Formats: sequence, C-alpha cells, structure tokens
Amino acid sequence: MVVDTEPDASANSPIQDASGSEPTSRKQGRAYELFAWSKKHKVIIVLATVFIFCLFEYFTLPNDGLLKLRKTNPARTALMEQRIEEAKSQGKTLKIHRTWIPLSQISPFLIHAVIVSEDGTFYEHDGVDWYEMKESVQKDIEKGRAARGGSTITQQLAKNLFLSTSKDPLRKLKELIIALRMENILSKERILELYLNEIEWGSGIYGIEAAARKYFGTSAADLTRDQAVRLAAVIPSPLKHQPNQDSRYVQRRAEIISLRMAARGY
Repeated sequence: MVVDTEPDASANSPIQDASGSEPTSRKQGRAYELFAWSKKHKVIIVLATVFIFCLFEYFTLPNDGLLKLRKTNPARTALMEQRIEEAKSQGKTLKIHRTWIPLSQISPFLIHAVIVSEDGTFYEHDGVDWYEMKESVQKDIEKGRAARGGSTITQQLAKNLFLSTSKDPLRKLKELIIALRMENILSKERILELYLNEIEWGSGIYGIEAAARKYFGTSAADLTRDQAVRLAAVIPSPLKHQPNQDSRYVQRRAEIISLRMAARGY
C-alpha cells in the first residue's frame, strides 16, 4: 500500500472557515488593532484626511475670484454681507464704513503690530502655519470643540472675502485651500494690503483707514505706536472690544503685542 508522505498544505496555511475566508475572530482581531491604532493617532488621521481633501480641492478650485484680486479691490466681502444679513434679521440696517488706501499709506507701526499679533511667520509660510494648525487640531480634539485659533493672515483674509465666521470644519477646510491658492496667485504685500483694508474693526467698521478715523480721529498713515498696538489688540474680538477703551482685555493684549514688537526691534 502506498502511503502519501507529502505534507498537508493546509497545515501551514491560515485556518479558514467553510467558505474559504478568514475566521470571524481573526477579522475582529485586526479590526480591534486598527481601532486601537486610530484611537492612539487621532491627530495623524485628522491631518491626513485634511491633506487628502485639500489636495483634491486645491486643483479643482476656480481661480477667477482670486485672479481678479491682483488688480481689483473687492466692493463687498462675504463677511460684510453676513453682517448686513444679521442686522436685517434684527430689524436693523448696517451701514458699511470703509475707505480703501494702499499699503504705502498705512503706518509701519500698525503693519508690524498686526503681524506680530496675528501671524508672526507671515513672510515665511505658504499661507498656512502647519505647526500652529497641528497644535490647534490637538487642542480642539482634547477640548471637543474649537478651542484654539491658528489661522494665518492669509487664512483670515480668505474667510473674510469668500466664506463666513462659522466654525464648521468644512468651512475651515475651504479657508485653508483658498489660502494656499491665494499665496500662489498674490504677493505677500498684496495679501497684507487686502487684509488691512478688509478686516473688521467694529460694527460696520472695515479697514484700517475707517478704524483709525473712528477710534483715534486720525489717518492710518499717522497712527502712533500705542494706537497701532491697541488696534491690533482687538482684532480677535472687534465687536466686543474697542481700541480706545482701557479694558483689561485691551491693556493685556496691547502689552503683549508691544513686547513682541520690541523683541523684533520695532
């Protein structure tokens, strides 16, 4: 009688069920390992998802609106329209105060104060401060809400021009994509000029010229160092605080900005 001495091929192969697939227990084990890894690396997953989404949107985003900004100043921004609608819902009429001026006519004190206050690496990044973004995502995950800001001047401009003040994650992603595009199309000087002429500085007050006239009775070109620091101090919360008032908030932020300017030799 001939005895089959060949090893059983199934002895060294993974155990399979009747259907020829992996047992459910092994599938569950791998699923658990994947879940444990993803739970431990939340930030990496979030950033990877953001990167993939942004990469797709980056190459499909229309450029017409951004290309026009090279030489044309926007008549109205998305933020202005949002504030007008908010006023209407309360039965009020919001009058927009804004006087456009070139960057060359804005006090250097104001320019430096805004940069150190809002975006210290403005001239170094590509529209997004990736380190600050990572820190913001980490903090938001820990708090379970939007707890930390991290938007650059370019991102803030993208939000003001085309989006809204919503903290919706999709809006934040669009903001990031537009900012990256903006940096490829516009110069840093043009971005800064647009930002300083469009930023909200109070109810119906937009741009540095209108703000300087409103709060200090002077032109943007003649702002003093102290006035510039105070104006920069209220940028995060312009509807709650006014630069010409000595609130604890304004004083504390003004002191921090002044120290940062001094450290940079301004």
